[in-house]
Amino acid sequence: MSANSPVQYTPLIRDLAKNDRPRERLVEVGPQAVRTDELLAIILRTGTGGESVLRLAERVLGQFGGLPGLARASVSELRSAKGIGEAKAVEIKAALELGRRLMATTPDDRPRVTSPADAANLLMSEMAFLEQEHLRLVLLDTRNNVLAMPTIYIGSLNTSVVRIGELFRAALKENAAAFIVVHNHPSGDPSPSPEDVNVTRQIAKAGQLLDVDLLDHIIIGRHRYVSLKERGLGFD
Repeated sequence: MSANSPVQYTPLIRDLAKNDRPRERLVEVGPQAVRTDELLAIILRTGTGGESVLRLAERVLGQFGGLPGLARASVSELRSAKGIGEAKAVEIKAALELGRRLMATTPDDRPRVTSPADAANLLMSEMAFLEQEHLRLVLLDTRNNVLAMPTIYIGSLNTSVVRIGELFRAALKENAAAFIVVHNHPSGDPSPSPEDVNVTRQIAKAGQLLDVDLLDHIIIGRHRYVSLKERGLGFD
């Protein structure tokens, strides 16, 4: 390492304030209020090579594209990630399989979205560290229960790429009464661009014609989000 090379400091869990440690936060505020990267950090238990377990969890989620990517990955694929040995890979797969089996036995126990924060928290940790823009939908029934959260696009979000019909095709396939658009800004800054507002306006108008409500458009950054509905952008 040269003398001019920046030194990156990632505090270990023991260096964090007690209220910022994942295990203590789960006990204090409950599992529902704990971020996905924090839950994964609890499963992983230890970091690697001067990298805290929380940073390791963030990096692995970003590398595999969030929980769906982790669920699809094999043990050998998980082991290819720096800091993930066979034991950690097996523990990740076991935890995800338990979640899958629980959902299979309780199909009516779906998350409910009643605020922008609810929707952002569903996808924040999965999308905050992606290197490309991803556009996903949170599809909802008449009681605002989540039906599905499909990925519709990967790449720059602009009107020349986004075909509004693709969004509504996914909504109609699930018989959704409403949906929320969620996309990330890889820069980490969730501030809406003029193109984000323009896309939102077009989707909202199409929803009025098709009687499927666009409830919000949420932009995710690094542990921050912006609700265009709250800011009155793109919604007349």
